Amino acid sequence: MQLGMVGLGRMGSGMTKRLEEHGHEIKTYDPNVPSTAKTLGTLAKQLETPRHVWMMVPAGKVTEDTFQKLLGILEPGDTIVDGGNSNFRDSQRRYKEARKRKISFADVGVSGGIWGLEVGFCLMAGGDKAPLKRLRPILEALAPEDGWAHVGPSGAGHFTKMVHNGIEYGLMQAYAEGFELMYHSEFELDLSEIAGIWRYGSVVRSWLLELLHAAMEQHGDHLDDIAPYVEDSGEGRWTINEAINANVPVPAISAALFARFASRREIDFSAKVQAALRNQFGGHAVKAVKAAKARP
Repeated sequence: MQLGMVGLGRMGSGMTKRLEEHGHEIKTYDPNVPSTAKTLGTLAKQLETPRHVWMMVPAGKVTEDTFQKLLGILEPGDTIVDGGNSNFRDSQRRYKEARKRKISFADVGVSGGIWGLEVGFCLMAGGDKAPLKRLRPILEALAPEDGWAHVGPSGAGHFTKMVHNGIEYGLMQAYAEGFELMYHSEFELDLSEIAGIWRYGSVVRSWLLELLHAAMEQHGDHLDDIAPYVEDSGEGRWTINEAINANVPVPAISAALFARFASRREIDFSAKVQAALRNQFGGHAVKAVKAAKARP
């Protein structure tokens, strides 16, 4: 099958290679790396009708700009797929905009990271049945066996991926807290060894644990060359917002997101407040700051 891939970053390049390894003809466009096309217009001309174009670009302005340009280039009967981490409400709006021009739009949440090339990508597809039926050979090539599903109508794919990433936040935070407790324990524990044995037979075994073990093998038990700074790409915030709208409690995911916020602060002012209060009411000693730091 023929497909146009827009975006050849870590995910897009791996997906392109996997599709080509499965015999599909992939035309590509990315202004930052060698591609088969130098413009989106050229990409469209390289594809036979009905065209199928997969966007694998960062969520936000880049996705919106690419989508709008494709709407002006593609023709009725063509299909646009957004495989990035877009907000599902944006996907619902884009579906409606595309439909007015008789262009199909599908939102496909993609999980697998850099390992997807080797083991396959989990795919959560949202949209109409007809375009997804046409895309089935692509979806089956990208995913491992039983690793993709048409999860619902427009927006459902990105909604499901949002929740998936929210769960991921919670799982990662639980591992992080447990290993920090062992790190500060009275025992001289071999954390890499513990991560290693937990991969076999333990009720907390998972792929994330396998990745943690691999990281400790690479960077050492204490991960000394990795800064304690954790970014978030938005899905955790969206998950919590939707949970508030639906009156659904998600305390673990919320705590995990706030822990990421805390990791980025050079000055933990809340800790200063607590230390000052303890000093005021109980006379507890406070530690002096050696050199003044700028307020973040």
